[in-house]
Amino acid sequence: MAAAGLQVFGQPASTDVARVLTCLFEKNLEFELVRIDTFKKSHKLPEFIKLRDPTGQVTFKHGDKTIVDSRAICRYLCTSFPEDGNRTLYGTGSLERASIEQWLQAEAQSFDAPSSELVFQLAFAPHLKDVHPDEARIAENEKKLQNMLGVYDEMLSKHKYLAGDEFTLADLSHLPSSHYIVNSSDRGRKLFTAKKHVAKWYEKISTRDSWMQVVKMQKEHPGTFE
Repeated sequence: MAAAGLQVFGQPASTDVARVLTCLFEKNLEFELVRIDTFKKSHKLPEFIKLRDPTGQVTFKHGDKTIVDSRAICRYLCTSFPEDGNRTLYGTGSLERASIEQWLQAEAQSFDAPSSELVFQLAFAPHLKDVHPDEARIAENEKKLQNMLGVYDEMLSKHKYLAGDEFTLADLSHLPSSHYIVNSSDRGRKLFTAKKHVAKWYEKISTRDSWMQVVKMQKEHPGTFE
């Protein structure tokens, strides 16, 4: 469907932008991506690294509506276009939606902070001249993430996905940071492969067409680290 006037501002390398793009592809909605640089931190970085900054912000516009929170944008897309693309992305009933919301909150409150720190330390810091990975912070956040993934593993032993047997926003929301961590190093990868059910889950969600399209966009411009 050509949902008139859907615009996303930001760089695909940003985890927030990537989350929104994945949702748009799942919903099979047409949109315009305007590649601009907006940063949460005032990084004094070379331009070619700025374009790969995972902390860049997202802005979404639809008519006179503007939203800057990536999870809120995904909810908006699912409720505004319920009949398009993946119809079960935000659940089909109130119970399903409540479960998805619980996982979205867990991701935002307990998964996002340690995973964002590990994205920076494992995937980003090694490429900056004046920044060295901080071993103490890596270890501290690894432990936090391992604890969270332990909870996930238990749930995923009962269901294919976090909120049941369908892929939903609960799973989608985890993709951007997880991708960076898994692809950063063996150390990062092991966080997700060490737990059997988490490993199977990540394999399923990271090979979805919607996510593969986002990864392709991340590589196209401006390219990956050499």
